[in-house]
Amino acid sequence: YNIIWDLQRELPQMEFQYKENSGHGATVLFAYNYAIARGATYIFQTDSDGQTNPEEFLEFWKQREEYDMVIGSRKQRGDGLFRKFASKVLKFVIKITLHVDVEDANTPFRLMKVETLKKYLPKVPKDFYLSNALLTALFIKYHEKVKFIPISFQARQAGKNSINLEKLVHTGWNTLQDFRKINK
Repeated sequence: YNIIWDLQRELPQMEFQYKENSGHGATVLFAYNYAIARGATYIFQTDSDGQTNPEEFLEFWKQREEYDMVIGSRKQRGDGLFRKFASKVLKFVIKITLHVDVEDANTPFRLMKVETLKKYLPKVPKDFYLSNALLTALFIKYHEKVKFIPISFQARQAGKNSINLEKLVHTGWNTLQDFRKINK
């Protein structure tokens, strides 16, 4: 935390918000709502595990006015076959439930216009595990302007992978059911 506090002293406009871990989906929803409540115009989201390259942000920022969402597309993945399989399953579930084709739904590197994001946040269940995937699918389903940009993606530098086969099956089944409900 010392690094964050030091950085906040250097950049007073930066706010640090501590939150107990409640899962990835609930955490990003909390962060999105936090930023919206403070008047953000754009929200950029990336994970803290070091898999994405912050230097690639500039290309996203350059295209912010043209698109409602600019999202990274992981062409080369350094996170193993299991994660790649999970992404393919997610893509399939989105296709059969929401009837949209999504290049890379759950990429943890995205820039969104707040005015568009606010239209879809109420459609995401409060504790939904795959909030980003659902938001990406909804933006595409309702014909918002979405652009995928290839990003580099490497092995995890921090934290640990929480996905295992049992969790994948459980999450996949719940996601299928949730996406069906949301589509109605």
